[in-house]
Amino acid sequence: MIITKQKDIEEIYEMTKPYSKILVAGCDGCCQPPRSINEAKVLAQMLELKARSEGRDLKWKAITVLRQCDDRIAATTLRPFIEEYDAIVSLACGLGVGMLNRIFPTILTFPAQNSMFGGAENNGENYFVEYCETCGDCLLGVTGGICPMAGCAKNLSNGPCGGQVEGKCEVGGYIHDCAWVKIWERLKKFNRLDLFTIYRPPRNYYLWSSPRYIHIYEPISNEEEPKKEEKI
Repeated sequence: MIITKQKDIEEIYEMTKPYSKILVAGCDGCCQPPRSINEAKVLAQMLELKARSEGRDLKWKAITVLRQCDDRIAATTLRPFIEEYDAIVSLACGLGVGMLNRIFPTILTFPAQNSMFGGAENNGENYFVEYCETCGDCLLGVTGGICPMAGCAKNLSNGPCGGQVEGKCEVGGYIHDCAWVKIWERLKKFNRLDLFTIYRPPRNYYLWSSPRYIHIYEPISNEEEPKKEEKI
């Protein structure tokens, strides 16, 4: 899931101040904490109160979208309301904001969230943690399921640096665990330290550079094209 943090209400208000009719769009997708219809209504009400304090009238509608990052779902859900409003405030992650600006080019969509990282929720300890950096070259099969890219402050791919002390990382003041020490301990537990010693070539950062594209359906090469039957 994508972890988001709501922007300060003052920042959101300043972005939308030139507009008097605002569509506030929540998202039922993977954002955590949830940013759905209830959150959209609360945000809209807060913006309305800010406007009233300055003697302005603000018309708003709160709505939610199943997934703002899906162009067809977003377009189908929001299109009936677009002509009635001057701007959109999106409670989705940056993917949703970018998508709405693309499919509705005649109206601006503003972000109400800061997208923090892709992570998971540890309910027992009440926090979100980054487990994956979507680097395009997954190492979890040889690191015991612990991602060194997300877990190591220096993104090291072949073991710990000299900065770890008693399993703690120097970055941040020896508070966080060293990802590579955790990897070594986990592989040792399963008697798979052979994976720890595998040589891993330098990372292909081309896979991680932006912008990135993935074709949903790979094109068929000329060699694989079925031969057309000749007419007799």
